Amino acid sequence: MDKAFTLKNWQVEKIAIIGAGIVGIPMAALLAQAQIRRGKGNPARVCVIQRNSPTSGWKVAALNAGKSPIGGIEPELDKIISRAVSERTLYASHDYSEVSDADIILFCVQTDKEEFRPAYGPLFSAIEDTSRHLQRRGKRNPPLVIFESTLAPSSMVSIVRAKFQDFGLADGRDIILANSPNRVMPGRLVERIRTSDKIIGGLIPLAPKLVHQIYSEIVTEGSLHLTNSLTAEIVKTLENAYRDVRIAYATEIARYCDENNLDFYDVRDRVNEKLAREDRASQDPASVPTGALLIPTIGVGGHCLPKDGILLLWRLIESKKDLSGSLILEARRINDESPSQVTRALITRFGSLVGRSVALLGAAYRPESEDTRNSPALVLALELLRMGVNVTLHDPYVRAEDQNLVRSSLQNHFTNDIIFAIRGAEYVVFCVSHRTYMEEIEAIIRAAPKLRGIFDACNLFRISDLERSSISYYGIGRGKKRAPDDFVDFVVDGFRSVERGFSNEIMQAIRFFNENYCEDEFNRVDFDEVRRLAATCVTGCDIAEPGGLTHIPCYHGFSSRLVRNAKRGQFE
Repeated sequence: MDKAFTLKNWQVEKIAIIGAGIVGIPMAALLAQAQIRRGKGNPARVCVIQRNSPTSGWKVAALNAGKSPIGGIEPELDKIISRAVSERTLYASHDYSEVSDADIILFCVQTDKEEFRPAYGPLFSAIEDTSRHLQRRGKRNPPLVIFESTLAPSSMVSIVRAKFQDFGLADGRDIILANSPNRVMPGRLVERIRTSDKIIGGLIPLAPKLVHQIYSEIVTEGSLHLTNSLTAEIVKTLENAYRDVRIAYATEIARYCDENNLDFYDVRDRVNEKLAREDRASQDPASVPTGALLIPTIGVGGHCLPKDGILLLWRLIESKKDLSGSLILEARRINDESPSQVTRALITRFGSLVGRSVALLGAAYRPESEDTRNSPALVLALELLRMGVNVTLHDPYVRAEDQNLVRSSLQNHFTNDIIFAIRGAEYVVFCVSHRTYMEEIEAIIRAAPKLRGIFDACNLFRISDLERSSISYYGIGRGKKRAPDDFVDFVVDGFRSVERGFSNEIMQAIRFFNENYCEDEFNRVDFDEVRRLAATCVTGCDIAEPGGLTHIPCYHGFSSRLVRNAKRGQFE
């Protein structure tokens, strides 16, 4: 690194964004809109680099035409992109040589898991292509390389840095490595980047300071928190792991409520009130749940929750640590069971479905989105088809050529035409709470002359919404009886056990990472700091104090699997 290189004389003329997905596109759009000036008078140009693949190569032409390649409803994004392209501050390319003169490079490449380890193939490929061009960079100042991608804890220090070193690129000399894992949400991409607090990590102290200089231009209503890379990796993965655990606990309680005809949503609101963690999600399907007890649905999908708990624990699993009492792993099992639980509920309510026609409304994993990654609706569709059910899958936002539909061999069962989807349906299952379904429910019923029953698997309706209809209505958590107070107390007691058990598990993980991957004092992870940073997540990631558990709450023979794990998995 040039000894004269400082924060004060840092020049930023070009920013390269690798990956044109739900992270890369809004980051590129907002960075271009910000017209960042560091050094020279002209605003930094922003280039999005997308590999020319059969599934995503089209995004380059779309972006260069001023159109967002992100489907669904994304407020402001289309307008920002159109203006930035017209002003020539934003463009896209298939050519990785665009990184060679970039002062900042953002990696926004999807990461995944393969069983119980990270699957970094696409990320490694992007790093290798980038590194080959950075080798020819010359004597320019080292580029700031920021990983927005979610990484398993220890990846920056033990894998990412080494990948660049294989090409002779040393952190702090030829490049400056940082990570700032995204907190975006489909349907709210621009809003989340602007308003959410953002965590910035690095392997050396200079890295997060540099990122702060740039991200303060686009994170205009949130705060930026500087830390080390390992802490940032842990916080990101535990946020989604904890949400997965809370969904799993809510799912266990909802299953009990359904078996006993109890109103889960009344229970949920009373529990959250007792825990002083209320939200509006019970009444408003468009509201993001942030309370203690979350919303159980058809299952957990998306690109984060199904994998991030596994990424968090990967190194412990690899080291053969005893995780038989892991809440994180048990939550994955509980949530993965949900589509099959919905199938059983349908049969319980409607009888045998063999040979019947069922319309599944909603193929994306969340409302107002086109994203089908790990969508539980696809899992449910495949399960029903194997049973001999005639399935039609509908979504207003998902493209007919969606790669996950194709990969699941469901494209011939899919339609964007709601009338076609329901005209022969005997039963309709609402899988995702797209607002259009709620607004058009009466029209949907009128257009389905054979309709016998509706099953609400996403908290979209109330009995009162359908009281003028003669169609049978059931749903997850839609029992008719008010639960007694002692059941609510039991659920509260169980939640406190779950949150403490989760905290104990995180404490054990942090101890492991400090012992095995901490190189110096700057890179040491502090549990209280992890708690503080996790609490900045807008989804309600409040980590409890760790401590012992003295008993397993039980209600008329029922006890939570997560609570039993919390008790069994206490760590010394």
